[in-house]
Amino acid sequence: MEPCDLTATEARRLIGARGLSPVELVSSCIARVEAVDHAVNAMVARDFERSLGAARDAETAVMAGATLGPLHGLPVGVKDLEDTAGLRTTYGSPMFRDHVPQTDQGLVAAIRSAGGIIFGKTNTPEFGAGANTINAVYGATGNPFDPLKSAAGSSGGSAVALATGMVPLATGSDMGGSLRNPAAFCGIVGMRPSAGLVPSEKRQLGASGLSVLGPMARTVPDLALMLGAIGRYDPRDMLAAPLDPLRVGTVDTGRLRVAFTADFGFAPTSRAVRDLFAARMAQLAPAFAHAEPAAPDCAGADDAFAVLRAVNFLAGFGATFRSDPNRLGANIRANVEEGLGYSAADVARAMTIQTHIYQAWQAFFQRYDVLIAPSVTTAPRPWTELFPTEIDGVATRSYYHWLALAYAVTLAGHPSLSLPLGRDDNGMPFGVQIITARHTDAMTIAVAAAIETIAQGDPALARPIPDIAALRSMPPLRDTPGFGADIS
Repeated sequence: MEPCDLTATEARRLIGARGLSPVELVSSCIARVEAVDHAVNAMVARDFERSLGAARDAETAVMAGATLGPLHGLPVGVKDLEDTAGLRTTYGSPMFRDHVPQTDQGLVAAIRSAGGIIFGKTNTPEFGAGANTINAVYGATGNPFDPLKSAAGSSGGSAVALATGMVPLATGSDMGGSLRNPAAFCGIVGMRPSAGLVPSEKRQLGASGLSVLGPMARTVPDLALMLGAIGRYDPRDMLAAPLDPLRVGTVDTGRLRVAFTADFGFAPTSRAVRDLFAARMAQLAPAFAHAEPAAPDCAGADDAFAVLRAVNFLAGFGATFRSDPNRLGANIRANVEEGLGYSAADVARAMTIQTHIYQAWQAFFQRYDVLIAPSVTTAPRPWTELFPTEIDGVATRSYYHWLALAYAVTLAGHPSLSLPLGRDDNGMPFGVQIITARHTDAMTIAVAAAIETIAQGDPALARPIPDIAALRSMPPLRDTPGFGADIS
């Protein structure tokens, strides 16, 4: 095993025990990027020289007996939506092709403060708008299990970098599943935390919890390590609250009341996903005190999410659209135009529906401790298909309708963790959402950790690992028709 393949928790333990040099770890991560990134295009802006310098400083601190932060010496991949001082940050947009921020975003500053090393930027669709990671600056990101298939999005670059061992930890963000969908497609762990737990000073609609920042990792303990480091109070975020540090304990699955649903009553989940999910739940059900099919009432979710999502895009990009719409990609323009088409009455209706959904979820979690659902409605498809226009022959309502399994949870505001549970019949990763009550993020992680432990003992459920040797020998992804990159 190469150092880059160590879990974050094990690497951090070895660093603290002087059994692993941060320089050795960073060097191993660099070697992995150089060996396989041509095949998947995940780590799009690299900060190798400064990473090695930071690793040398981290090693000096270890040898001097200094107090070490929870992420001390660990390389971290940062989604290319998040500002990194001195490192190119494009947001996947041609208008920011050469943008180099002067200061770190709060999330990035928190990682550095915890001892993490900012290793590079991971690919994302333009401004995170889309569940397929491709943009006009860097091109497409390929799935590590089949680079011609989608890694999902918008945190696809982070998920691929983790799955292939480029970094042990990475950041992401989520509105309609952008932490959870890539995690499911790439066989890693991604969590949408409760809004405000990981604060964002860039939240434009201060009271809207639709979009959140969050952690991604290869295992649940690694994700807990990351979330513990980045979860904090920041008064610049209206939704942030002074909370105690995250303390994740253990949970006895034999005492849990579990509900499971393949579609929340409305999502266009494919037959293949439904069948595999049913099989997975049959395997897991004996571990729980009680498990049965059930879902909270999500009536109107499609309508509410469409309106509230469009309002967020209007707030973020409306001014640019009015002054020079051609500076924005077609996808962003379409989202802004949708927002401009809604009235105040539409927004009021959407917020009312969201409130009803929220209340239904609170009643539901009086009866159940955990809700489990598939992470994504369909298996990975080619990244040349920007979004599924149909599922099982039935047309989708919009380019984000296939994300309904994720945005059902977004609307309710509950924490949700996407956990890998083996592969589908085509050898691609399969993931499920572990969802618990509002603001019980530690419980979400504890339940996921318990299920992960069960899965590790079953080859059919264990986390899938991509074939690194095969990726090394593959041709550059940029040579694939439709790659779409212009990095000259």
